[in-house]
Amino acid sequence: MSDFNNRRKILKGSAGLAAAATVGTGTALFSSLAQAQTISFKPEKDAKLRVLRWSRFVQGDIDAYMANVKKFQDTTGIEVRVDNEGWEDVRPKAAVAANTGAGPDIILSTNDDANLYPDKLLDCTDLAEYLGKKYGGWYPAGEAFMRPDGKKWLGLPLGASGSLMVYRESMLKAAGFDTFPKNTDDFLRMHKALKEKGTPGGMALGNATGDSVWTNWLIWAFGGKLVDKSNKVVIDSPETLKALEYAKELYANFIPGTLSWLDPNNNKAFLDGQISVTNNGISIYYAARNSPDPKVKEMAADINHAVFPIGPVGVPTESHLFFNQMIMKYTKYPQASKEFLRFMMEKEQFDPWLQGGGGYVAQPLRYYENNPIWTSDPKNTPYRDSVKNLRPAGYDGKLGYASAGAAADFIVPNMVAEAASGAKTPKEAAERAQKRAERYYKV
Repeated sequence: MSDFNNRRKILKGSAGLAAAATVGTGTALFSSLAQAQTISFKPEKDAKLRVLRWSRFVQGDIDAYMANVKKFQDTTGIEVRVDNEGWEDVRPKAAVAANTGAGPDIILSTNDDANLYPDKLLDCTDLAEYLGKKYGGWYPAGEAFMRPDGKKWLGLPLGASGSLMVYRESMLKAAGFDTFPKNTDDFLRMHKALKEKGTPGGMALGNATGDSVWTNWLIWAFGGKLVDKSNKVVIDSPETLKALEYAKELYANFIPGTLSWLDPNNNKAFLDGQISVTNNGISIYYAARNSPDPKVKEMAADINHAVFPIGPVGVPTESHLFFNQMIMKYTKYPQASKEFLRFMMEKEQFDPWLQGGGGYVAQPLRYYENNPIWTSDPKNTPYRDSVKNLRPAGYDGKLGYASAGAAADFIVPNMVAEAASGAKTPKEAAERAQKRAERYYKV
């Protein structure tokens, strides 16, 4: 059982400190008290756990994760089996497990997959509240994904792989750009100049779970959105059409082949020197910096990162790949499962994991902003706030089954690909996206 009684006693006995904190004093003391909180879940007898998680793009991520798994096994005596699958494979396997009531005890998946089968997931409210209070609070995006009704936590946020601009400094300078563009007009101008120099850019327009999220940025940057606050589908709008016209111009300057790109393709194209700029997590830089090939390793010094430029709406519209942690309700070992997630999220394990991943995953809890990985290399810093600045793909509505289904069906990326390539006019692409989305939102 969870040990909230001890924590309540601690907090009750510290009423004076809490009161002092509210008037601007005693904050450091209260933070120290919060860090001293503990909660524990008593694992079931003979518990064994099976974890399904997405596979690595950064070797240090899985190495550090498995080191923590071993530490958990050594501490608790609980055997843990970890299966790694590609992002595109985790989603269908998780859905099958949810529907059949058999499979992994814990699943680490992407975006708002938890909203596809919320009734099949174990309530993690007690654990989420404990971690939030201890580590400075969850970022709003994490709550939107994992606590859509504002009450019950469907699981825990794990973090996000930032979708930022990855570019070659030398190639941008050769094209006339000393700094990365801050607005969409200059962003387009940069792509035209890069193509003229024979060093084009390119971003995924296939059904890429991670790298196609740039299409959300594009639509939002011009004021378009999938749904409004009442969850009415509004993607077929004048704002979306402006974004799609812009996409046509941008795509004309991409390297050929991006319509079929999945998540590994732009990494390979960039490291092969075929493109000068793309959107990606920090994995390209990580791979270059750690490559056994001297030529690729040398490239790392020329790589830098930047957030996406701001469009006509005048505000950042960041879209990143969100990671979740779900405990399946059918598990025979709910207490052991909660204890595993608690253990993995505590600073003794989570800090080394963040560092091991080299900045590939940004934290979901504010406390971990101070992890050394974000300042040890200034090229890592832009990725630090990926969860903090994340706008969920279901914007501007409430997340749930509809938003999860629309994201899993790649409605926005498909719309952008159709319009950008000329397969459909912007109006035709927007109309098709509108109809597809309405099927999920049941209009």
